[in-house]
Amino acid sequence: MFTEYKNLPNNSRVWIYQSDREFTNKEIVFISAKAENFINQWTRHGDDLKGSFTIKYNQFLVLAVDESFNNVSGCSIDSSVRFVQELQKELQLDLMDKMNITFKDNDTINLVKLSDFQRFAKEQKVTSETIVFNNMVNTIEDFEANWEVPAKQSWHKRFLV
Repeated sequence: MFTEYKNLPNNSRVWIYQSDREFTNKEIVFISAKAENFINQWTRHGDDLKGSFTIKYNQFLVLAVDESFNNVSGCSIDSSVRFVQELQKELQLDLMDKMNITFKDNDTINLVKLSDFQRFAKEQKVTSETIVFNNMVNTIEDFEANWEVPAKQSWHKRFLV
C-alpha cells in the first residue's frame, strides 16, 4: 500500500540502492511509476505493507516500509530485491554493488570502487571532513540524520589516515 514518503513515521525501515550513474529525467519517471506500482502490490504473507520510496540526487533509490503497520519478512525483502534487480535490467544500470562508495566533492557526487576510495584516503584526497553517503542506515530518522555525513562520523572512517 503506497503512501507518500513524507507521511511515513521516522522509525520506518529503509533500504538504500545507489546507482552506478545518475538517472535521467525519463528514468526517474519510469522508476517512480514502477516503484509505486511495486509498493501497491508489496505484501508480507498476504498482508499489505505500507511503504514508499524517494529518489535522492538522481542517483539513490530509497525504499521504505512502516513496520508499525506490518513488519517485513524475508519473503517481502526478497521481493523488493527482485524489483530492484528488474529495474537494473530494464535501465541497464547497477543498483546493488556494495563495493561502490559515494562521496561529495562540493556539489558533485562521486562514485568510486572501495579500493579507489581507500587510495584517495591514503593520498588525502578524501579526508575526515569529506561528506560520504552512509547507505548502512536502517530507518528514516537515521537516513535523515546520518546518511550524508562527514567520513569521520561513518563506517568510512576506518579508511582514513
